[in-house]
Amino acid sequence: MSRSAGRYDAHQVRRLLDRTIAFYDRFALNFWKGTRDHDVSQNYAAFLNAIEGAAPYSILDLGCGPGRDLRHFRSLGHAAVGLDGSQQFVAMARAHSQCEILHQDFIAMELPVGRFDGIFANASLFHVPSQELPRVLLELFATLKPRGVLFSSNPRGNNEEGFSDDRYACFLDLDTWRDYVTAAGFVEIDHYYRPPGLPRDRQPWLATVWRKA
Repeated sequence: MSRSAGRYDAHQVRRLLDRTIAFYDRFALNFWKGTRDHDVSQNYAAFLNAIEGAAPYSILDLGCGPGRDLRHFRSLGHAAVGLDGSQQFVAMARAHSQCEILHQDFIAMELPVGRFDGIFANASLFHVPSQELPRVLLELFATLKPRGVLFSSNPRGNNEEGFSDDRYACFLDLDTWRDYVTAAGFVEIDHYYRPPGLPRDRQPWLATVWRKA
């Protein structure tokens, strides 16, 4: 993994994402077994508490995987929609959550304008090559309602990017991630490191909460 990935052309970006999606297709069942019992209640609370207005909310679960978080949001009465590039995850999420699932990947999204109260991007946006982040974040900004909320949790690092375990990943620090998201028009509400209650060097996840300005 390199400190700076350089510049990719459109064909190369497509190959990076296809290789990452293929990894999840191959290991979908193992991924589900390894993550379905993870405690992400801190992230649920940070996200839902930031959304204004009366529930139920219209929620986009970006990179929904097998549907764990979709099922949780649906159980609370929210109108949750999932999005994932993995065909295996799409099928699993539909069966597990009974929610609408969009089979799209992050560099080829077709999202309605102003539809969602909140976007929950838990362990997903770090797969977007940094050169594509400005465009992707603008698309997320556009699909949110006014004052809508974006939640993101990504593994943090020192701004390295490249392949890790056959998946493309960006490990950004807070300042760099903040620069990308604020440039897209979002205002920061909160950030924290996970898992809670541990020393910082044992908290590999950076969670951030943003509002559409």
